[in-house]
Amino acid sequence: MCGIFAYLNYQVPRTRKEIFETLVKGLQRLEYRGYDSAGIAVDGPNKSTDIDGNTICLIKKKGKVKALDEELYKKDSLDLDEKFCTHFGLAHTRWATHGEPSALNSHPHRSGKDNEFVVVHNGIITNYKELKKYLITKGYTFESETDTEVIPKLIKYVYDNRENDSVSFSTLVEMVIQQLEGAFALVFKSHHFPGEAVCTRRGSPLLIGVRSEHELSTEHIPVQYNTALFKEDVQEKNSHNRSDCSSEITVGNGRAVEYYFASDASAIIEHTNKVLYLEDDDIAVVTRGNLSIHRINRQAGEDPVRAIQTLQMELQQIMKGNFHSYMQKEIFEQPESVVNTMRGRICLDSNAVVLGGLKDHLKEIKRCRRLIMIGCGTSFHAAVATRQILEELTELPVMVELASDFLDRNTPVFRDDVAFFISQSGETADTLMALRYCKGRGALTVGITNTVGSSICRETDCGVHVNAGPEIGVASTKAYTSQFVALIMFGLMMSEDRLSLQPRRLEIINSLRDLPELIKKVLSLDEKIKAIANELYQQRSLLVMGRGFNYATCLEGALKIKEITYMHSEGILAGELKHGPLALIDQDMPVIMIIMKDACYTKCQNALQQVTARSGRPIILCCQDDPDVTRNAYQTIELPHTVDCLQGILSVIPLQLLSFHLAVLRGYDVDCPRNLAKSVTVE
Repeated sequence: MCGIFAYLNYQVPRTRKEIFETLVKGLQRLEYRGYDSAGIAVDGPNKSTDIDGNTICLIKKKGKVKALDEELYKKDSLDLDEKFCTHFGLAHTRWATHGEPSALNSHPHRSGKDNEFVVVHNGIITNYKELKKYLITKGYTFESETDTEVIPKLIKYVYDNRENDSVSFSTLVEMVIQQLEGAFALVFKSHHFPGEAVCTRRGSPLLIGVRSEHELSTEHIPVQYNTALFKEDVQEKNSHNRSDCSSEITVGNGRAVEYYFASDASAIIEHTNKVLYLEDDDIAVVTRGNLSIHRINRQAGEDPVRAIQTLQMELQQIMKGNFHSYMQKEIFEQPESVVNTMRGRICLDSNAVVLGGLKDHLKEIKRCRRLIMIGCGTSFHAAVATRQILEELTELPVMVELASDFLDRNTPVFRDDVAFFISQSGETADTLMALRYCKGRGALTVGITNTVGSSICRETDCGVHVNAGPEIGVASTKAYTSQFVALIMFGLMMSEDRLSLQPRRLEIINSLRDLPELIKKVLSLDEKIKAIANELYQQRSLLVMGRGFNYATCLEGALKIKEITYMHSEGILAGELKHGPLALIDQDMPVIMIIMKDACYTKCQNALQQVTARSGRPIILCCQDDPDVTRNAYQTIELPHTVDCLQGILSVIPLQLLSFHLAVLRGYDVDCPRNLAKSVTVE
């Protein structure tokens, strides 16, 4: 969704131009999240007549970050060469939820015309109408249609009605977030508190990068609790509320340090690999170059320390290299990404599969009465793709649920259920809410994510990191195949002690060994797929048909086409053809059929006969050397054969490539499709 980036340089001289460049580069790293406008807030020209001797300048623009970048250099009132020893700047890309895309609705939002307080926000404030109504009665006027604008207005109201002049910036923020309902990541700036930064989160991701030439005094920061707002044992209070240097990152007496605040590590990695992930309701404060973490109260079992972690990500992993787009790059990375998912987890000598994150809970999982797989979009399709093999290998009933529907139904969940939460980002709002729903009912929770330190990683009892590497393109590709492989490995791990399943396990493990080379063979068909795209790109609709292990491939392929080409596309279960979809078939309706040599081969051939009898011209994904299928095809894409439960990985890649080429031919931005965001952090 929205992208937050902020940069604080303390005792590190930077010109305004350098600050602009850092902020814009941060936003460019977040462009993949999806957005429609962008803005920044920086210190304006120094004016001695101002309350605190400085002003805050807001620059906002509808459209791409590039348009904002051009706008920055049109501001004649801002001296680009002016140097700041200490400065705090905010930047934001907005994905519209309340109010149309416009400069007025874009962030940062302000408390009033004097820009006393400004804020950037990712999330949705669900009680903004009540807050807005109250603030209007207090004389505040609103200039945008957004839910976010109530936040700077509210902090201004709290500041104007403060009991004394010594109130801290973090105290003001504490008072504000207690009035907010919904999901948010917030970063605040104020000219009443120059050089200070305050940020907080609830339900939306936020992390802080730290860079200094000097060694940090600590990499474990004790949380400071607000004793005035909750009652607890006196000794407990005293041990966690000392505001001394041990509760802060202290780089030394006035020594230089830089802080980077972002929604995503990809915006920080080129500056530092030292990061701190905030937990829900944490308030991070930087004052005089020192970082501290505050909370209003302490919950039972809560970790009272926040650790600075070292990111393993490399900058080159988030660069396009020689590819046209991130999506294309990520499609072609799949031979490596599936190897990374399997690395260290499958012993090909002993045929043992060990998922370290689940090892300690394996006995409990084996005692459960059912598995519940929960996800959204592509992650949901990964669950559909592996449901059949998981039922076979675990001999347990497997429910596959869309997170939003699962919550709408108030689905019964029991203590002996095991619930899997699948999410590339680990921050998907509906999946996260489903996780909390299941956890509250006593189920064992398992996360399947691609992002270390994400909310789902932290809140589940155990989990598997799929190790696909950073995925920047909004349309998920390599994360899907890595989720697929991770779930297959879970099934293999569960069936290790079942003698009757050993031949089947061995077949799958041997096929996993060959999978990277088979993916390379599929990728070599790119030019043929591009030629097919040339025939299809002017069509308005496209059907994708299959059944059995390949039904999920139809759903996922159709989703990819919808996401980035804006063509209507539908994944159809071939067994349902006669129950309605057959009415759509004629010589003008493009149809893609997936017909592999598996248990459903004969049934799929029957569906093919029904399509060709209605003058349909099917494009068929089939196994190599299958004359029975190619005889009835308009065109074929012949794929290498593998074990049935892994064939979906090979058959989805041509559809990924097809959607990519269709989007390019139709002239659309492949990495940032309209109206969509990479990480859906609101309901």
